Amino acid sequence: MASYQKLIENRWRLAGTAAAVVATTAAGGVAWASSTADPTPSPAPSASPSAPSTTPDTPGERGKGGGAHRGMFGLGGALHGEFVVKKDDGTYQTVATQRGEVTAVSKDSITVKSEDGYSRTYTLTEDTLVNAARDGIDDVKTGNTVMVTAVVADGKATATSVNDGTVRDAAREKWGFGRGPR
Repeated sequence: MASYQKLIENRWRLAGTAAAVVATTAAGGVAWASSTADPTPSPAPSASPSAPSTTPDTPGERGKGGGAHRGMFGLGGALHGEFVVKKDDGTYQTVATQRGEVTAVSKDSITVKSEDGYSRTYTLTEDTLVNAARDGIDDVKTGNTVMVTAVVADGKATATSVNDGTVRDAAREKWGFGRGPR
């Protein structure tokens, strides 16, 4: 019986030690993250004309073309923007993203207008990944809500991917998946 009691005490010690390690690691991670954050703000891109938002403000509520608590397409509700990434070869590349309504589309380009009025035309190539339906870019129509990711060089934006939320949601409804978990 004494050995059973020791086993119980040792299990609680082990559990307590594990909990302390987890708590210390979490606290250390938070402290590290806050101490390495760059307090200097980056320059903001030029402002676009603003329009009232029609995107739901309630977490978990969905808007046109999908979206959830993290915003449409998982970008926290971002409408458009550019950022610079370091490539494997050590050089840098500008990447643009935009969420909005298709105002023009062809085999060679797509023009998207965000709800704040910002509009941009993206070149499409045979390497552009189009997440729509069977016919790819042919299924993307004017008025659809899309998310575009592009590489920008010399002021020209070449789409790397086009994700059509309108076509995706229509397919989900057709196959009976409704608005369930993603």
